[in-house]
Amino acid sequence: MKKKLLSLFFAALLTMAVLGGCGTDGTGESSGNNSSNDLSGSEPAYGGSVVVGIQQDIDSLDPHKATSAGTKEILFNIFEGLVKPDENGNLINAVASDHTISQDGLVYTFTLRDNVKFHNGSTVTAEDVKYSLERVSGILDGTALISTLSSAKGGIQKVDILDEKTVQVTVGSANTELIYSFVAAIIPKGSGEEAAASPVGTGPFSYVSYKPQEGIVLAKNPEYWQAGLPYLDEVNFKIVGSAETALMELQGGTIGIYAYLTDSQAQVLKSGGNFSVEASPSNVVQALFLNNAEKPLDNVKVRQAICYALDKEEIDDFVGGGTGAYISSAMLPTLTDYYVDLNATYGNKANQEKAKELLKEAGYPDGFDLTITIPSNYEFHMQTGQVVVEQLKAVGINATIQAVDWNTWYNDAYVGRKYTATISGITCDLTPGYLLNRFQAASNKNFINYANTQYDELYLKAQAELDLKKKADYYKQLQTLLCDEAGTAFLQVPANMTAISKDLAGYKFYPVYVQDMSTVYYVKK
Repeated sequence: MKKKLLSLFFAALLTMAVLGGCGTDGTGESSGNNSSNDLSGSEPAYGGSVVVGIQQDIDSLDPHKATSAGTKEILFNIFEGLVKPDENGNLINAVASDHTISQDGLVYTFTLRDNVKFHNGSTVTAEDVKYSLERVSGILDGTALISTLSSAKGGIQKVDILDEKTVQVTVGSANTELIYSFVAAIIPKGSGEEAAASPVGTGPFSYVSYKPQEGIVLAKNPEYWQAGLPYLDEVNFKIVGSAETALMELQGGTIGIYAYLTDSQAQVLKSGGNFSVEASPSNVVQALFLNNAEKPLDNVKVRQAICYALDKEEIDDFVGGGTGAYISSAMLPTLTDYYVDLNATYGNKANQEKAKELLKEAGYPDGFDLTITIPSNYEFHMQTGQVVVEQLKAVGINATIQAVDWNTWYNDAYVGRKYTATISGITCDLTPGYLLNRFQAASNKNFINYANTQYDELYLKAQAELDLKKKADYYKQLQTLLCDEAGTAFLQVPANMTAISKDLAGYKFYPVYVQDMSTVYYVKK
């Protein structure tokens, strides 16, 4: 069945994002690729286990409640939605074998794939799909677990089972980006309360065990619906607490795959000969996030001064080896139709005189003290912080780093908003509204406490607009508002540098934050 207008639009949008997604430095020169590490002529072997180093603990094994990108990249292997992204950025059918969208954008019809089984052995039914969608939308208990599907905000209004293979979803308002939200995991009917303790999905790997601060073990799903996958018998996602430990374990061979390397780590591994280090575009926006509700950052001139004080070129050269793409607002440059280049607003090189001038106008001629809270398990952010501290001191801001563990950062800074400034990354799902959504005043993801009535009104107009040119214009206005008011000090979209053991092949880079282990295999000797 042919997809309707809105579905076609979305597929084109994702394809466009990836076609424009080669890694770039600040001048736009290509520095990476989006290919896997397949070895020419290599023959895959079935079996074996792999240890994948990860940098943070899991916030929830319930796929509908997990929020951190580091958790979602793992859960991608356990759970699947009706649709899911592939490595080229296209949205493909998963638990569903087909879907259509009505011309008015209000009715989504999904045909379920034959004989898709949960890890507990039961076959996925229309009742399971109905339950999962009603759970995430808040229809079941009034609490929406995925905001874009919220029944109270124009998302899913009702889910009807037309027959044992067909589910029809009616939404409250047309939205050209909504189809991506149907990546929401399908879980067994009634299993929501047990999802975090005993997760059951349909993905290529099933849950075996989890130990806080240690990691999670997954086993091959022998009844996975996609023939021939996965190759590995077991995957162990191991939490590595520090950059030094990660490098030591990589060099010792106890970790086979490790993503999000700094340039210095990559150079060491390249010289060792046991790993290939590959760079690919990421969907991570790195920034010095500024809490707009905390003094003196509640003063727009102070925030603007910080933006002028930062030298993005120096940061990228030091941490990423010049492979990042500079940004000044919340949008991926790869979403070319929606992105507006605002780097000229503050410049990519520091303007110290302008920064000092604004600090004086704001009443801080002698600067002020600033604590930058950073999750210590992310060496990329820690190294960025070292450079930022020196750049801010050059304009009179006495910045110091407060290194905290991931759970403390997540609970206190991100959820509790108890911080003044922080360096971290936020991820995008390749829909243009995803990053901009979080800066609405009422968003529970708005951890910088940005509040602008004009911004909120424009965002609602952008979401409701079906004319793509008008929608793009609204998104560009939103980016400009966020930049002009220095809602936060955006830095770059860093390239993702990943170390992969030369014994392995089949690792694929995605334009979203996942680690798909289903295609990874050992090369036959």
